[in-house]
Amino acid sequence: SNSVKIHFTISEEHTDLVSQIINNSTNEFEERGIKLNVTYSYQKKSTNTISVTLDNKPFKENNGKFVFRPAGHGALIENINELDCDIVLIKNIDNILPSTKNDESIKYKKLMTGFLVSIQEQIFNYLRMIESKEVNNKVISEITKFASEFLSISLPGEFDKQTTDEKATYLFSKLNRPLRICGMVRNEGHPGGGPFFVRDSNGAISIQIVEESQIDKNNSEHLEIFKASTHFNPVDMVCAIRDYKGKKYNLKNYVDESSGLITTKSYEGKSLKALELPGLWNGAMAHWNTVFVEMPADTFNPVKEINDLLKPAHQVKAD
Repeated sequence: SNSVKIHFTISEEHTDLVSQIINNSTNEFEERGIKLNVTYSYQKKSTNTISVTLDNKPFKENNGKFVFRPAGHGALIENINELDCDIVLIKNIDNILPSTKNDESIKYKKLMTGFLVSIQEQIFNYLRMIESKEVNNKVISEITKFASEFLSISLPGEFDKQTTDEKATYLFSKLNRPLRICGMVRNEGHPGGGPFFVRDSNGAISIQIVEESQIDKNNSEHLEIFKASTHFNPVDMVCAIRDYKGKKYNLKNYVDESSGLITTKSYEGKSLKALELPGLWNGAMAHWNTVFVEMPADTFNPVKEINDLLKPAHQVKAD
């Protein structure tokens, strides 16, 4: 319908400038018959976390007030949770190309979205079958294979000994949750994270996006695994946030609260420790169903510093 919904999460102090830039772009698109429906949100101040000194005492300003800091991008799970939609496409703002060079990116956005919908339809079909009790051992075997091999869902050791009803209940609980397709590119040495198999404290294995900051550099085995990784996370995701009955999931129920990070920052020239909430595509989505897909390198053109804008991918010829 030539109508595009875009949501920006921005810093509150930049609202006027960002709105001005977006409004100018909106007018340009409307001249081409495309309507942009743009919404904004801010990282909630209620998600800020208290800072501490290097010896773990509350960090205070000179006037005695405690210092609270934004808790990282993991806090944005709250913003996504409030979006009224079925599917959300998430992309870092620094990985945006000029509109004249977006053909490859648009193509793969469509492929990822179609792939997500096809998987979602299959999951919904299985959930309805289980709910209606229309399952036998053969159907349970089919669902189990799909869950374990395609979605990499870890099955408990005693699963094979369970009754059909017990297996159905377990599979229902694992399939009935948010779904995301995460695009990954070949690792070409960019700083950041990638896709890994992760074992939790209970021994269950799942696929997760792991950041470099989550790796224990003093553990030579872990460090070697990380350095040998073949793929990199460009933060290019398509997410389905409604269940098989059309009801929105409460995304806060699927966060691994134990996966927050402690980072060292500075405030007015003094060092402090800051607590970051589980990262948006890390712990904040740890209990989602996830599928990783490989994307062409052309879809990833990050701007980490101003000189990156000089790269050919970001250049536009003047008329």
